[in-house]
Amino acid sequence: MRRRTGLAMAGAAALIWGEWLNWRWSRALVGSGEGDSEAVVVLGYRNPQATANFVNRWRVRAGIRSIAAGRPHGTRVIFSGGAAGGAAAEARLMADYAKSVLKFDGTVLLEDRSATTWENIANVIPLLEDVDRIKIASQPAHALKARAYLRRRRPDLARRLVRADDYRPGEWMVVKPLLALYGLWTLRGLKADERKVSP
Repeated sequence: MRRRTGLAMAGAAALIWGEWLNWRWSRALVGSGEGDSEAVVVLGYRNPQATANFVNRWRVRAGIRSIAAGRPHGTRVIFSGGAAGGAAAEARLMADYAKSVLKFDGTVLLEDRSATTWENIANVIPLLEDVDRIKIASQPAHALKARAYLRRRRPDLARRLVRADDYRPGEWMVVKPLLALYGLWTLRGLKADERKVSP
């Protein structure tokens, strides 16, 4: 009985820890944002098949729901990702899913050359120059990494970052501890990555 109680408590603690860490990451390196124009950058995930995989479908939904209320046609959604895992670019597969399945009819731009998160950010910068508010949608740790890259490359644009709707309490709850562990490992290497790719 004690063992089962201990396992249950450990499981509950892991779920709470994963939830808290993802919540914290979703709110890091963002501001309140001023102005009317907005861009939502949706980062792609390796996609070997001919249609958007589960992760990319979720990221598209998170990107679409990140559009501020009342601005569906005043927001550009930028899908970013090249053909890193298959024949078709992740950006194209995500855009197809947004339009054909989610029936999104707003402004869509594609960045279809990137193979890494660093390249995602470098390649979308020209598409962000004229907007007031920038949102980056992905799993919270990945989005935080992308925001850190933008801050390194273009601090002026990073000041326009606001929170995307890519964290919701209870969503992915069972796997959030695993996402948190992976996020800690990914973010630990952030400084090394930046040194490696710096000019």
